[in-house]
Amino acid sequence: MLPGSAGHVAETRPALWEAYEKLGRACAEAGPLTGADLRCVKLALAIGVGSEGAVHSHTRQALATGVEPEAIRHVAYLAVTTLGFPRAVAALTWIEDVLSTAGDG
Repeated sequence: MLPGSAGHVAETRPALWEAYEKLGRACAEAGPLTGADLRCVKLALAIGVGSEGAVHSHTRQALATGVEPEAIRHVAYLAVTTLGFPRAVAALTWIEDVLSTAGDG
């Protein structure tokens, strides 16, 4: 079960959610990135837009793909010079939310 509003959409509009998931798979398969690299890029994009929910989600997905917690934190550190210190620290906070729950904090 998906958390929050995404879960609500998936539950109440399954055809819409299925189309969204299909688009996501097609995007992931459109190029050579796979596994940990793909998960780190998705996490970086979530950090870039400043979406706490997306950072939580992509952190969980990165862990599930085998990305080490320190590599996940590294993605946020890389945001410092591009997005600014406050955005990177916010992202680290959101990442730690997930890592602490997963026992990797």
